[in-house]
Parts: sequence; C-alpha cells; structure tokens
Amino acid sequence: MKVGKYSLYVVETSSFALDGGAMFGVVPKPLWQNTNVPDDLNRVGLNARCLLLVNENRKILIDTGIGTDWDEKFERIYDIDYSKFSLIKSLNLIGVTPEQITDVILTHLHFDHTGGSVKSESGKWVPTFPNAKYFVQKKHFEWSLNPSEKDRASFVQNRFMPLYENGQLFFIDGESDFDDEIKLLISNGHTFFQQLVKISDDSKTVLFVADLFPFTSHISIPYITSYDLQPLITIQEKKDILNKAYKENWILFFEHDPYTMAVTIAKNEKGFVVKEKFNSINEIGN
Repeated sequence: MKVGKYSLYVVETSSFALDGGAMFGVVPKPLWQNTNVPDDLNRVGLNARCLLLVNENRKILIDTGIGTDWDEKFERIYDIDYSKFSLIKSLNLIGVTPEQITDVILTHLHFDHTGGSVKSESGKWVPTFPNAKYFVQKKHFEWSLNPSEKDRASFVQNRFMPLYENGQLFFIDGESDFDDEIKLLISNGHTFFQQLVKISDDSKTVLFVADLFPFTSHISIPYITSYDLQPLITIQEKKDILNKAYKENWILFFEHDPYTMAVTIAKNEKGFVVKEKFNSINEIGN
C-alpha cells in the first residue's frame, strides 16, 4: 500500500494477552466475549502490530511492540508468544535491517509499545535501532518518570531510558506535523499525551490508532479499557476521531486487534459501526 511518498508495510512483532475485564471496563463479559474469546485465565489475545513507512530517504517505524528478553514470570503473566513472528524477523522479511531504520515514532511508552525499542547486549540494554532517532511526546515522557499508582506497572523504564541516555530520544511538544504527510495527533484519555499517527495524501488517510481503539469492538463508544486514566476524555476523543473517519473515509489501523488489521467506518441509527474490514495491507490498498 502506498500513501503519498510512503510505502506502508505491516510489522508483526508478537502476541500477548491481557485480562478481558480490564480490556473492556464496565462492559459485561457476556457481551465482549462474543468478539474476543477469553482463555481459562480470562485473558484475551492481542497482537503487537507495528507499521513501517518507507520512502527513498527514510524508514520510519511506528512503535516497536513488546520486545523480547523478558523474564519467565513476566512472559507467563502476559502469555507472550514470539514463536510466530518477532520485530526483527518481520523487518527482515521486508528486506530491512535494524541499521536501516532512520526514525521510530513511539505513540507512548507503555511496555507493549516500546518494549522492542531496546535489546539486551552483553548484559546491557542498548537501542535496537542504532542509527534511528526515536520520537515521543515530551509531556508523556515526563509523566513516565513519575506515573501514578494506577499506571506505574505499564512503564518499564529500562525499555526506554537507554534511548534517552544514548542521546537517541527526541521530544515533540504537542500536536505537530512530522512531515508534510505525517501528522501527530494528541490523545489524553488512555494516557497523557499519547500520539496517534496520521498518514495522508490527497486521496487517502491511514490513522494508526494505538490504544485509543485497541480492538474493532472498541469502536462502540461505551467500550473503554480499565487502563484508561481519563475514560470520559477517551469517550470524547473516540467520538471526534470516528466523526472524522466517517466523513473523510479514513482507514483506522489497529495495533492490537488479533483478528482485524484495519477498518473503515459507517454510521447507522445505533452509532458508529465497521463499514469494511481489512486483514492485509494489500487489501487496504485496493
């Protein structure tokens, strides 16, 4: 798929699982289990799906997945599975090496979005992409250094602080244009200063929705995760994005949905619904 000067490639990094109740908040299990079947520990499956944007000068990776080299207890709790795909393997399939990545846009610093930003080398955490500039919102980084009791477990500092210490972490201050075809939109409901990545040209727009819409089922307005710091703000942000996506026929690209890669939006008497589902990047381009 191509948007403007960028060719878009899907980069699958791993699968993992989180508690179903936490993923759907006040929505009763008899409803959410119809779309996201839980395991015997009540966990639902997630993908850690990244997006690679390539032109003749840059190779821009959006998020880095959950990463590897977690301890056995952590992998067991979150049911992390690298057997099907991993960040580096997926990049290699596209013909891209870690050294070729020029930029990494981190939507936020939760471990399942920035875990692959670093790797363990001789007992030390070092940047996975040695020649890349990593970008995150300045105020989100500041929050990550002193988070609340509610979200402290989501930030694993050795998965992003080596970027800062190595001089590879760059800060963006608010909504901004990354370039003429990439715009960073701010979302504060899930966590403070999460940045959604909008890639657009004259004919199409793809929005990397990160944790504003973990699954397609979260298109339904009441479906809000318990992880969200400001759920009422999440609701308003969802309405704003869905209105624009409906009116302008945006493609919403999902980072976590294990069943659906992307959708377009329709509207009926009940509200916003999925218009069309896509399960490969080639389908989206047609």
